Amino acid sequence: MQNYRIKDMREDSDKTQEEIATILGIKRQQYARYESGMQEIPLHHLITLARFYNVSLDYLAGLVATPKPLN
Repeated sequence: MQNYRIKDMREDSDKTQEEIATILGIKRQQYARYESGMQEIPLHHLITLARFYNVSLDYLAGLVATPKPLN
């Protein structure tokens, strides 16, 4: 599985899995599988999270080390 930073971003923003799952329109259990790497997160959810956290998709996917805000 790819090294997603979604757990770190969620914890840094003091959000629960339930809150992020609600933003994505999914159940908390599904979101927990994304965080644990048991299931790959779909691109459309990554885009939603990138917008929510105001960071690039590259950062969320672990391709770059420094978060860059969206333009």
